[in-house]
Amino acid sequence: MKISFVVPTYNNERTIQACLASLRQQTHPDIEIVVVDNSSSDRTCSIAVLLADIVAQQGPERCAQRNHGTLLSTGEIVVFIDSDMVLEPGVATAIVSAFVAEPHLGALVIPEHSFGEGFWASCKVLEKSLYVGDSSVEAPRAFRRDVIESVGGWDETLTAAEDWDLRDRTRAAGVHVGRIDSFIWHDEGKLRMRGTYGKKRYYGRWVGEYFSRTGSGSSHLARTSLFSHPTRLARHPVLTTGMLTMKSVEAAGLFAGMRDARKLAQASASAHNESTTRSAA
Repeated sequence: MKISFVVPTYNNERTIQACLASLRQQTHPDIEIVVVDNSSSDRTCSIAVLLADIVAQQGPERCAQRNHGTLLSTGEIVVFIDSDMVLEPGVATAIVSAFVAEPHLGALVIPEHSFGEGFWASCKVLEKSLYVGDSSVEAPRAFRRDVIESVGGWDETLTAAEDWDLRDRTRAAGVHVGRIDSFIWHDEGKLRMRGTYGKKRYYGRWVGEYFSRTGSGSSHLARTSLFSHPTRLARHPVLTTGMLTMKSVEAAGLFAGMRDARKLAQASASAHNESTTRSAA
């Protein structure tokens, strides 16, 4: 079975070499790497062409990049990886083994750990470790080609919560979703609270849109798994305090972004109504 790894990227020269090298080092022999860049201004593309089979350009956001990469790819299995992720060497082999052993499976969750620099990254490492196995957080990344095509790919109107949306549509289509034991490692870099807040505020617009469509916001934001391992939290009281502080900052950013989106929508509706009234007069 051939596996196509689709990697959307934008100005990720710091991480993309390690990402693509980890794909080249997979123990499964038949892989294809498709990098879809969004007009990077750094060395991302010059690094990618050394390690990828295909490097293409597409925008405006990562869902469009992923869909374009799917169209360009040729594998029976399509796996979506971010360019700041590193895969353990056995991930591809585990994916193929799972699909061969259970032909009814259409998609697979690949569990995720984090690493990074500094205190806040250590807090994120703790947080991500608590989500392993939490179905309200994890979403499938590996798909049989016929499955990802039949569910319509990624929703290009979303730039956040798009993984939840794809998971929802995959389940609604009756697709059986499994999981493997090999891990993805997410490079968090050096986290700063101002940047974290700004990122979540940017994403809040689309998170709000997703929630308005599905009405399932509380189940995703509750993150009950944060408190499902009290012994682990008790062993790391300083990191636990930092993690909860970070989650508060992230939540504030998300809600600010959702509020921004509502204001823009109201202003747009008001302008449309005013234009309609003038035309009628």
